[in-house]
Amino acid sequence: MRSPREYHSIDDVRQALAGQLDRARGAALFDRIDWFDGLRRHCFPDTPIRILQAQEDAQDAWLFLLSPTPRRVSALANWYSFSWAPLFPGAPDAATRQRLLDALARHLLKGCAQIDLYPLEEAAPMMAALRRAGWFAVERPMGGRHILPLAGRSFADYWTSRPGRLRTLVRRKGRNSSYTLSIEERLTDDLWRDYVDVHARSWKQPEPDAGLAFLHDLARRESAAGTLRLGFARLERRPVATQFWTVDGGVALIHKLSHDRAHDAGSPGTLLSHAMFAHAIDTDRVETIDYGTGDNGYKTDWMERRIPLHRIDAFNPRYASAWLPAARTAISALVG
Repeated sequence: MRSPREYHSIDDVRQALAGQLDRARGAALFDRIDWFDGLRRHCFPDTPIRILQAQEDAQDAWLFLLSPTPRRVSALANWYSFSWAPLFPGAPDAATRQRLLDALARHLLKGCAQIDLYPLEEAAPMMAALRRAGWFAVERPMGGRHILPLAGRSFADYWTSRPGRLRTLVRRKGRNSSYTLSIEERLTDDLWRDYVDVHARSWKQPEPDAGLAFLHDLARRESAAGTLRLGFARLERRPVATQFWTVDGGVALIHKLSHDRAHDAGSPGTLLSHAMFAHAIDTDRVETIDYGTGDNGYKTDWMERRIPLHRIDAFNPRYASAWLPAARTAISALVG
């Protein structure tokens, strides 16, 4: 096995990957080089990146990391990321994966005092590698993803299994509703202006400019690929609710929901969700719908399974500066 290599430029990583993490090669959205590039450019433009590659024969492993301080690294991820994980483009066997992770964990001991990784679905392999390398590592459950496995069901079959209060709400609010619903697959400047307009009037906090730029970049890219699903509820042509979904590889991802708070009584967001789910299930024929991270209560009305997420905090015992935060993290994990 050759010594791990570090990259500090996405362009250099693209060249080294030779297309392995591209859409055309089947990479899922949160594993694509374009996803990491968008996060870096729009959300972390001033934070150095450290992208690590370990290689054994024809197999390799990649860690996409940020370096917010010279001796600390974090996952290159934020609230838009449904998951983060070490990536293995060639799909090596489990034993090879573990050796590659071991090499990366040992490499990080050089000059790094602290690591934090989130959101991981599977933490055990990375935890094992860090501990074998000599890191003091703590893993904690932290939130979850809510998904809907459809198992071949039609929307009608799915809808009959929803809670009665949700079905009653949709039936009652949909009766004689004045809202016009639409689902767009191609982004235009006008549609994006409508999206931003709704979000500004949403119950959610206003999206930072960097976040909107990131989402706009994602929307343009997914529109070009035919995977964008941008839903609107309108009243007399003015948008009052919107939803940003993508559909790819049999999976529908729900990225953002927004609605005008002045229209809460009419529940346009709920009516739009009903239409978006119906379209994803019966028209796009997806196998899974993923509501992303966050344990919001409303998600359980629509979803049927929760995937726990985990956070890893690791501390290098060679640095005295890491001892106190390591102790605090360990105590927090015990009492939490």
